[in-house]
Amino acid sequence: MSDTWLQQIRSHVERYIGRIDRVFPGDPAQATADVLHIAPVDSRPYHTLVTAGMSNVAMRVPPDVTAPHRLELMMTLPEGWKPSDDISDERAHWPTRLLQSLSRLPRERDSWLGWGHTVPNGDPPRPLAPHTELCGVILAPSLLVPVAFYELNIDGERVSFYSIIPLYREELELHAREGMAALLERLLHKDINDVVFLKRKNVARKKLFGLF
Repeated sequence: MSDTWLQQIRSHVERYIGRIDRVFPGDPAQATADVLHIAPVDSRPYHTLVTAGMSNVAMRVPPDVTAPHRLELMMTLPEGWKPSDDISDERAHWPTRLLQSLSRLPRERDSWLGWGHTVPNGDPPRPLAPHTELCGVILAPSLLVPVAFYELNIDGERVSFYSIIPLYREELELHAREGMAALLERLLHKDINDVVFLKRKNVARKKLFGLF
C-alpha cells in the first residue's frame, strides 16, 4: 500500500472527525488494516476508531450490484472507554480486534461487505466482548459524522466509510427474517445510533407476558 493512499485517508479523518491521537498498527502478514484512534473532544464527546488500509484492495462486488468496491470501517465508543497499549487487555482492545478482523474478511472470503450486511461473531455467534451479549454487527453509514465524511476519492477510486453497529443474536435473526429496514427502524425508534454501549436495550427480544 502506498504511503500516499494512507495519508489521504488520515487527512480525510482529521478533516471531518478530529486529530488522530494514536494508531493501532495492522499486521501485514494477516492483511489487517491499521486502526486510527481519535480521542473525545467537547464538540465530539466520543472515541472514534477508523480503519486505514482496508480499501487498498477492491472487494469482489457482484457486477449487478451497485455498491462501493473500496471500504473503510469505523466504530464510535463512549467517552468512558479507555484505550490501552496492553494488547492482552480484552476490555480495551476488543473494538480494535473486531475492526481488524472485519478489515480482512472480504479478502479471506473473496467477497464483499456493504450497507446493511451483517456479520455474526462465529457460528453460533459468540459475545464480542466481556460482559455483553452483543454477538455480531451490521454495517451502515454513521449518523454522527458529517455527510461529507462518507466518501473519499483517491486517484479516481471511491472509498466509502461505514460504521459497524454491534447487534444481539435476536437482532441478527430479525435482520435475517425481515430485512435491514425492519431492524434499522427498531433501532432508530429506540434512539440507538452507532455509539457502542455493551448493555444497550435489545430491540428484538420478545416481551414476556407483556410485563417487560
